[in-house]
Amino acid sequence: MLTDDLKKILALENSARGVTLGEVFGRIGDRGFGLLLLVLSLPSALPLPAPGYSTPFGILLFILALQMIYGRRTPWLPARAAGVRLKGRFVEGMIAFLEKFFGKVEFLIKPRLRWVGSRWGLVFLGLLVLIMAGLMILPIPLTNTAPAFVIFLIGVGLSEEDGFFCLLAAVLGVLATAVYALVVYLFYRFGVAGLDQITEWLREFARG
Repeated sequence: MLTDDLKKILALENSARGVTLGEVFGRIGDRGFGLLLLVLSLPSALPLPAPGYSTPFGILLFILALQMIYGRRTPWLPARAAGVRLKGRFVEGMIAFLEKFFGKVEFLIKPRLRWVGSRWGLVFLGLLVLIMAGLMILPIPLTNTAPAFVIFLIGVGLSEEDGFFCLLAAVLGVLATAVYALVVYLFYRFGVAGLDQITEWLREFARG
């Protein structure tokens, strides 16, 4: 099951030490892009994302997206990324989210619409990840969750050969792009005051 795979990938040998991306990459091995997309998007896809991950992980996701577009069969990431460390408490929060999320939707996940994983399907998904990763990199407060969650769903779909989740991600990706287009428009029209207003709206929405 995908939940069990992710728990093994994120397993902590020492909670105080956390886990490095190098250890995570080693555990994933050559199992493809799906699991890497899941792990790298997850910190920003959480309901309350941890600060400081969106830009560096967005850059790594951008690199993976280019490889998907150009047809690389196995993912590659810079050696420098191996030293990035995820704190133990944060990893525990990630695992708790995964258990809760997949506890609700894992029964829906099954192999279908496998053409999405074809060469041209991967090109399309790579372009979508490229756009979403680019949006994650932008330093706009409280707006990284949507594109990260889109990439997270693509990771689910690729890992389990479920094209439905990939298509769902594409729909949400269009919505996320529209939100960012609104942000850019308001910034162009009203400057920093427009961004401050958007941030306040998002905070009120997050509070419920």
